[in-house]
Amino acid sequence: MPRISAATVAEHHAQQRLALVRAARELLEGGDAEAVTFTAVARATGLARNSVYKYFPGRPELLAAVVEDAMPLWTEAIRAGMSAAGTPEEKIAAYVSCQLELVRGGEHRIAQALAGVRDAAVVRESAARVHRELLTPLTGALSELGEEDPRRTAQLLQGIVNAATTAIENGDDPRAMTDRAVRMAVTAITGAMPGR
Repeated sequence: MPRISAATVAEHHAQQRLALVRAARELLEGGDAEAVTFTAVARATGLARNSVYKYFPGRPELLAAVVEDAMPLWTEAIRAGMSAAGTPEEKIAAYVSCQLELVRGGEHRIAQALAGVRDAAVVRESAARVHRELLTPLTGALSELGEEDPRRTAQLLQGIVNAATTAIENGDDPRAMTDRAVRMAVTAITGAMPGR
């Protein structure tokens, strides 16, 4: 039996799996999902290529695990920013600015690379779950404001974030784009609310 580097076999398995996920993530940071192969992640972690199959049945499952691993960073950053905000309007502003801060930090490159993965339903399912999770705190803030259809409105506001993300990734000034996106999101909501 091979030597393990943890107190139990289960812990060792979890450590090895996480190492593979993190190696795949590093490869994705280059912006090319095709760079994530079992050979490449095995080499990065010091495992034999066939050992990777003990942790993931195929490449799509490995890529889906990268999405699941990245999700807490996004959701925690957004929830923390929104929790620090006082009013629902400030929470909406924080929702937009926190996401665009993560984009500026390079986190979105992983999502971009994964968007190019073909025929990987498991990756799309993980990404869809992440996006639903991201919208949850926003729908809460919209509900506080009395928005009659917070889910749909949250999806529309996410469209502003997506457009700003594209602009930043295409070289637009991140600070100016973030400021404009925040103003547009808050104005769109407060202007559309009855009695405001």
